[in-house]
Order: sequence, then C-alpha cells, then structure tokens
Amino acid sequence: MSRPRHNLARVLFGSIASLLVFAALAVADTAEREQYKAAVEPICKSNKAAADRLLGPVKGLVKKDKLKPAGTAFAKAATELEKTQKKLAAVPQPPSDAAKLTKWLSEIKAEVALMRTISKKFLQGNKSKATSLAVKLQNNATKANNGVIAFQFNYCKIDPSKYT
Repeated sequence: MSRPRHNLARVLFGSIASLLVFAALAVADTAEREQYKAAVEPICKSNKAAADRLLGPVKGLVKKDKLKPAGTAFAKAATELEKTQKKLAAVPQPPSDAAKLTKWLSEIKAEVALMRTISKKFLQGNKSKATSLAVKLQNNATKANNGVIAFQFNYCKIDPSKYT
C-alpha cells in the first residue's frame, strides 16, 4: 500500500512543479506584454490624434460629394499611419509574441496600402469603389485587432469605422 501512495505523491509533485513552471512563464509573458504595450501606446496615441484630425471630416465630405478633399485626407492619413508602422516595427518585441506582432505590423502595412487605394478612388471621383474599399478596410482592421487582443491596447486598436 505504501507504493501507490508513493506513486501518487510523485504524480502530485510533478503536476505541481509543472503548474508552477507554466505560471512563471505566464507571468513573464504578461510582464513582457505590458512593457511592449507601454512602449507602443504613446506612438499609437499620436497617430490616433493625427487620424482624428485628418479623417474626422471625411464622412461629412463624402456625404456632400466633396471627394477630392476626402481623397487628400486619406492620403495624408495613410502617410501618417505608414510612419507609425515604421516606428512600431522598431520597438523590440517580446520573443513569445513576435509572430503575432509581426503579422499585426504587416496588417497595418496592408491598411496603409488600402488607404492609399481609397484615396486614389476618391480623387478619381469613384465614390462607390472607395466606399466599398472602406468596408474592406474595416474588416481588415478588425482582423488585425483580433490578432493582438491579448495586449489590451487602448490606442493601438485600428478603428476606421469612425471615419468612413
């Protein structure tokens, strides 16, 4: 009878040790994520302010069929987002989240390209194509945000629905 108790004690000890290792890794991941978040949120905050300033009037411009100013605003906002993406790419990433963050940064780069295309369509006077691309922009933004939901970003969430 002492043998089963001894085996049970080994199993319990092994389980507890494994649990402690996983808990320590989770705490380390959380700390690295918090450091990354603290480094990137100010970058995103300044981009959000620029986006609000540049794209805030776009909805009203499109409703009034003032497509050229809307196109210009999208072009300027795309340039700002591109600068932000480059700054974000320069921030060291937590090794455990590098794949997620690299994908997120590439999705931001895709957002820049899509914003430039929307700008061109507005400048060409093609309101219907620009607005359909704006829907695609929103879908891509949602996908990008979902990929980094664990970081609980405040300013680094992409939300083009406010502007289109």
